[in-house]
Amino acid sequence: MSVTDAPLAVEKPRTPSRPAARRNNFELYAWLFMRLSGVVLLFLVLGHLLIMLFLDGGVHKINFAFVAGRWASPFWQFWDLTMLWLAGLHGGNGLRTVINDYSRKDGTRFWLKMLLYVSVLLTVGLGSFVIFTFDPNIG
Repeated sequence: MSVTDAPLAVEKPRTPSRPAARRNNFELYAWLFMRLSGVVLLFLVLGHLLIMLFLDGGVHKINFAFVAGRWASPFWQFWDLTMLWLAGLHGGNGLRTVINDYSRKDGTRFWLKMLLYVSVLLTVGLGSFVIFTFDPNIG
């Protein structure tokens, strides 16, 4: 029997077989969200700074009455709400990645991420509450 006549066979690997990993696209979507939200945030934040610092008279003009007049418009409420949500989620996702990369123990990783999720939820929730319930007629 020659080499060309021998049947082709692949030997079994030496390591025991593992169950197939469950495929999850969460990290792909998180990566994509970071890129898209970063681009949108770039325009929102630079537009915010341009309007607040140059077109509306600078920081010395910003007070309660200025915010009340600005938030009387649904456009500015939506602008600020979008900026708040994207910044909170973008930053939270970035910190989640840092925690996953640098925490060595599973318990530490779990509690750091729980602290992160609670803080992002409180910050974004409280900011949204303020935007939606802002009353310019306090007093």
